[in-house]
Amino acid sequence: MSHEATPQDPMKRPTPQTAMNENTLFGEGDVFVLFGELFGRGYATGLVDEARKAGMQILGITVGRRDEAGRLRALTEAELAEAEANLGGRIVNAPLMAGFDQDAPEGSPTPTELLNRMTIETWKDDKLDWAHVEACRQRGVERFRTTLDKVMAELDGMIPDGRNVIFAHTMAGGIPKSKVFLVIANRIYKGRGARHMSSDDLVNSDLGKMLLQNFDEVSANTFAYLIEGSAALRARITASGGQVRYSAYGYHGTEVLIGDGYRWQTYPNYTQGYAKMRLERIAEEAWAEGVMATVFNCPEIRTNSSDVFAGIELSLMPLLLALKKEGGGDWTESLWQDCADLLKEGAELDDLLAKVTAYLDHETMQPFFDPASWPRANSPEQAELTVGTSADVLALHESAKAQISDLLSQHVVAATGRIIFNELGAPAGPVLWINHDQVARQLIADARG
Repeated sequence: MSHEATPQDPMKRPTPQTAMNENTLFGEGDVFVLFGELFGRGYATGLVDEARKAGMQILGITVGRRDEAGRLRALTEAELAEAEANLGGRIVNAPLMAGFDQDAPEGSPTPTELLNRMTIETWKDDKLDWAHVEACRQRGVERFRTTLDKVMAELDGMIPDGRNVIFAHTMAGGIPKSKVFLVIANRIYKGRGARHMSSDDLVNSDLGKMLLQNFDEVSANTFAYLIEGSAALRARITASGGQVRYSAYGYHGTEVLIGDGYRWQTYPNYTQGYAKMRLERIAEEAWAEGVMATVFNCPEIRTNSSDVFAGIELSLMPLLLALKKEGGGDWTESLWQDCADLLKEGAELDDLLAKVTAYLDHETMQPFFDPASWPRANSPEQAELTVGTSADVLALHESAKAQISDLLSQHVVAATGRIIFNELGAPAGPVLWINHDQVARQLIADARG
């Protein structure tokens, strides 16, 4: 596999994953552990499907549920049965809820309760007691790691010697249930004109700083806890002839086809990007210690959680152009027609793609498409262009409930699942980017059988 930069220097020039590998390691009887619960739309479904196709035993965990009083609990029998049916495997029923937004020393308020005391008029100036926030964080970490030890003890009894094992980390997010943050998020990610709000205002506030800490705990630090917590199991598997791999999902921009070439671009502002960079550093540190842990930075798709980011789907549309550039064929033509059928009468797919390309190539966006300054704060001009183009593209559809981005997302999930699964046999490094050129080639290859 060729690289344009070393994994230790991903910011200056993202390291693309370019080889079209085949699975050379995992097969019948090997074990796939999903470290994160399988919910709705998302990348994890593609990877689970590949593990299942290879004949691997599927194991999983649960983040648990909260009762009416907010206390974390395991799944009920009915919930467990439903979750296991959805996963297609056994689930260790101990609640591994990440983050500390609902943790606190006995008798004191949780961070979420503190945030809910803030208002849209006061939040920029409201201050938090950081010693208390740290106590909450420590309590959340202790809770998570104590439960993780129990989960690993159960998994140890479920995974035989000599089997190859994949731990697929899928934990992400960390947004507290705070009414004021929902208002702020709508203005940062969807606001135009008078409703626009700077992402810097959030990041520089105490609310934002707490939020970033929680993002770190959920999206990044859990990967480190997983790697450390499975050390004994990993040692046993390795000593008995098996191999262990760790994967995690990152987002750090994507190369898409803009004009005649593939160029790196990103969604501005991706506040969770700070946690995703921390995730990359955790993988690099593990790799340096001889643990094969890889963060796969995947292309933008629409998911239940990403829908808050108005315009994130725009980066997905150029995949249609990449499919033609990478060889096209009957399947590509059929997909183009399927996408065209989702548009309202009189709307043309070429016009839609022209709007998207003009957006990605617009001078306003170019400062945001610099990997070294990622994640860059939003701006009024950028928000007007991003949110406005998103609205224009949506208006070309027959129905908001059946969008081209939904259809393309399904194909990207399938392709990245295959790419990641095949790469894990002999991963090239701790941080890799899956760009549109490789996704397109994988889809075309799959279509040709």
